[in-house]
Formats: sequence, C-alpha cells, structure tokens
Amino acid sequence: MRGPVFVAIDVADVAAARALVASVAPHVGGIKLGLQFFCAHGAAGVAAVMAGCDLPLFLDLKLHDIPNTVAGAVASLAPLAPSILTVHAAGGAEMLAAARAAALPATRVVAVTVLTSLDDADLLAAGVSDGTAAQAARLARLAQGAGLDGIVCSPHEVAAVKSVWPAGLFVVPGVRPAGSAVGDQKRVMTPPQAVAAGASVLVIGRPITSASDPAVAAAAIAASLA
Repeated sequence: MRGPVFVAIDVADVAAARALVASVAPHVGGIKLGLQFFCAHGAAGVAAVMAGCDLPLFLDLKLHDIPNTVAGAVASLAPLAPSILTVHAAGGAEMLAAARAAALPATRVVAVTVLTSLDDADLLAAGVSDGTAAQAARLARLAQGAGLDGIVCSPHEVAAVKSVWPAGLFVVPGVRPAGSAVGDQKRVMTPPQAVAAGASVLVIGRPITSASDPAVAAAAIAASLA
C-alpha cells in the first residue's frame, strides 16, 4: 500500500465517485466503497469507479448471513478482486471460515467487531453488558480462530487486540483529523493517534470527501502521518 489512508467514497453517483477518486488518488493508499454505492450500482458500478485506478479496493459490505449465503456472496464478488472485504464477526465462526474459504487468496477478509457509532450504553441496550472493549476483543478472538486476516475495530481497541494478534490486519474507522466534526462516530482518534495505537488501515470519509477541496484535505492527512 502507498499509505494507510483508505478514503471512504460514500456517495451514490458514479460520476461523483470517479471524480473523488481522481482527486484524492495521489494522496491516499486505497479506495473504500460501501453499502450506499453498492446498493445503487452493484458490481458494475464498482468496476466503473475503479477503472484506470491502480489503488487497492476496499469493498465494505459487512456481509452477515448464514455460512452458505455469505460464501456465495463472497464468490460472486471475486471478479472485482477486492484487496479487503468485510464481514460481520457476529455471524459466527462457521460463517467467517466460509467467507475466508470462498474469497480469492489475495483478498484479505476482515471481520467487523463493534461499529464506531456504538458505545457501551448502546451495547448494554443490546444485551452486551461488559462494554465495547471486551466485545471487540471477544469477536477478534473469534475471527482469528476462524482464519480471517484481521478485524475492523475502533482506534480505542486496536492496541489491545494487536498485542495478542500481531500479524493481524487492523482496519480502523472512527478516524478524525484534529478539529474535524465527529458526526455519528462515538469512539474516535486522530490519524497519528490511530497509527500509533497499531492501525494498519485508516478509513476516512467525510473529513476528505466533504471538504471544499478533497485533494488538499487528503494531502494534509497524509502529511500528518509522514
């Protein structure tokens, strides 16, 4: 990778997505496309956005279903050759193993632990009483045991998990440059803090894509990590 920052292209329009990719490509390490774009345009839209772009693709679909269905979905995505693909750790060990088995060898399958829009109170309301850190660690162990390549977690959990899974790939959203609006994220750090904590990949969307000049915003973040 050219750098740890993967920019989240969270738009529904192909032309807008292509323009954003062209603007930020010199300053980032990869491109993330997620549910909003995929539901609007599917695999053909992803291929159109990535055409001519030499950056790795992070396909953030957070697959979560029975093992056979997830395996079939992962196999169907193979023509897009994603560098990183997400599934939900809560789908269980069998589902995680099925996803890894169905993916291309070069695709790193990572399991989403606890969304960065959730905090301890949200988990308690869902029946998880011991908090985000404990739940992220629990699901990380499940993913590691199922043979996945890594996890998605907030920057607040990454150091503890990396200490017991040093070879894992740690994809970290909830990253906000100093002074940026937090928005709907509840567990955040700045890019340098997240890298220091052990993040492998920083997922950054709105601070770049909603900036008046996305290229300048991406370049500033890259400079903060130099």
